[in-house]
Amino acid sequence: MYSLIIDSATKILYISLIKDEKLLDEIYLEGRLDHAKNIVYKIDEILNKNNITTRDLGEVIVGIGPGSYTGVRMGVAVGKMLAVFMNIKLYTISTLKLMSSGYKDIALVKIDARRGNSFACIIDNINDKYILDEGMYENTFLEENKYNIVVSDENYKVDYKTILKDKKLVENPHLLVPNYLRETEAERNLHD
Repeated sequence: MYSLIIDSATKILYISLIKDEKLLDEIYLEGRLDHAKNIVYKIDEILNKNNITTRDLGEVIVGIGPGSYTGVRMGVAVGKMLAVFMNIKLYTISTLKLMSSGYKDIALVKIDARRGNSFACIIDNINDKYILDEGMYENTFLEENKYNIVVSDENYKVDYKTILKDKKLVENPHLLVPNYLRETEAERNLHD
């Protein structure tokens, strides 16, 4: 079975193709606010390079955030589209879990949320447990915690086996909502 993993919640567009739990190909593409123009093209590129089509996919696993509001929506929308129109199973994975999956250590995983904040968590990837749950935290608070490595969109590594093990099935792709962790600026301005 072919599995496609997609995450576009950070400045890195990540796409990988797995067959029967063996990595065939992966892409880490640093974006310049251009994931929208690259995501479908890069999926098509990875499929063509491996001589398959979307009809061959058995599942798609999508990073659901947290992260860039627009970036998260793009990855989730493409995952939902593939699941619905190609009639394949859709799974989710936390973007923070995906980012730290390649490290067997206690990791502070963070994505810049601006104004001195980060979307973050602390994960013990040795014992597969959260020490600090996913949330939006002040950077000064995060620095006070104990961890051995900091993982960001500058240095993240994906272990596809961890992703395949930790993925969560989406029963109804139409109802999948990304994990934003906060309102958008436009939504916040409505309350003012």
